[in-house]
Amino acid sequence: MFAPCSGAGRGGLRLGHLWLWVERRTCRPYQARLYASGGNELRPGSGRQLPPGPAQRPLKAWTLLVSPFGALRTQLPCDLTVRPLDPHRYPDSDRVLVAVSGVEGEVHGLDSLQVRYDETKKVMSIVSETIDPRASVEVDAPLQFDLNIKSSGSGCVELQNILCDNCHIETEQGTSILQSIKAQNLDIQTKGGKVICLGTIYGNIDIHASDKSTVTIDKLQGSSVNISTEDGLLKAKYLYTESSFLSSAAGDITLGSVHGNITLQSKMGNIVIDSSCGCLKASTHQGDMDVYVSQLGKVDLKSHGGSIIVKVPSSLQTHLQLSGKEVDVNTEVRVQEMAEAHKGDVITVTGILNEVRKPEKCIKADAPRGTVSFRSQSWFQSLKLQD
Repeated sequence: MFAPCSGAGRGGLRLGHLWLWVERRTCRPYQARLYASGGNELRPGSGRQLPPGPAQRPLKAWTLLVSPFGALRTQLPCDLTVRPLDPHRYPDSDRVLVAVSGVEGEVHGLDSLQVRYDETKKVMSIVSETIDPRASVEVDAPLQFDLNIKSSGSGCVELQNILCDNCHIETEQGTSILQSIKAQNLDIQTKGGKVICLGTIYGNIDIHASDKSTVTIDKLQGSSVNISTEDGLLKAKYLYTESSFLSSAAGDITLGSVHGNITLQSKMGNIVIDSSCGCLKASTHQGDMDVYVSQLGKVDLKSHGGSIIVKVPSSLQTHLQLSGKEVDVNTEVRVQEMAEAHKGDVITVTGILNEVRKPEKCIKADAPRGTVSFRSQSWFQSLKLQD
């Protein structure tokens, strides 16, 4: 947890193996106070543009004094955006700014919105079950606020440039958009909405998407990552983790460059990896696999009902064990000590690439009802295919 500061100076926050240095100033307890409500202007200091369209306008606004180390709790059926306070305008990080926007005369239920700050628990709450889903709530909060966000219906959630210990998000059909988030623990659950991660997301990450929800990711970096989908696509460009577990019931898993110990499971979907560096274990019941192994730990691939394509750089040192109804080793690949064995309908080809002697460096690919294809591909060819 982040410890409150006791004096001016600089403080260190550790996220996994990452230290972040932030300015800190003297902190003191504050009485929650309503500074403004209603009006036709943007709340002071937000500098935020209204949603496009002449009919959109701010309908109600609050400014509350808070402790800079606390938490934000929301439960809403409408869109929510959370951003950090402007550090130049609010150097003490001692306010939460809340604004509701919508079409004047058409948005109902504004009076049901409860905006409160509990000074004892240091929790800011924004709650309503009956506010019009066409409204949108925007929040500027201190940079180091924990987040507990629940959205019902088609309400969407957008977070930008947040730093916190714990971030929990629950949605139903709405989209979750996270951009440049640093959290010790990030937990996202959706029953049918999309999850979109932009920029780099740091921390220990759990994402669970049910129904036809899709998960698309630019870059994740942390110690532990767990992501699961049911029927939706799971797609990530970059994974830099110590340990990752990704699974899908029927959706495809498509990855770009992955690093660390990676485990992938799919029942009906395909698995594609543009570049794997580290230990990889992947399995699918009915789908196909297409994997490029750039640097090797131990690779274990299995498709019960589909086929597997394995691509490696020509310089890779590894043991090979390739099993399938058919095994196709490209003639450009120079395999030493190559041997072939037959058991029923399954062919197993073993061998060595580039005189490796370490048994832990091994590629196993097993497709008992399909074809295993093994070929050489340069790193530049892999990049070209990714583009």
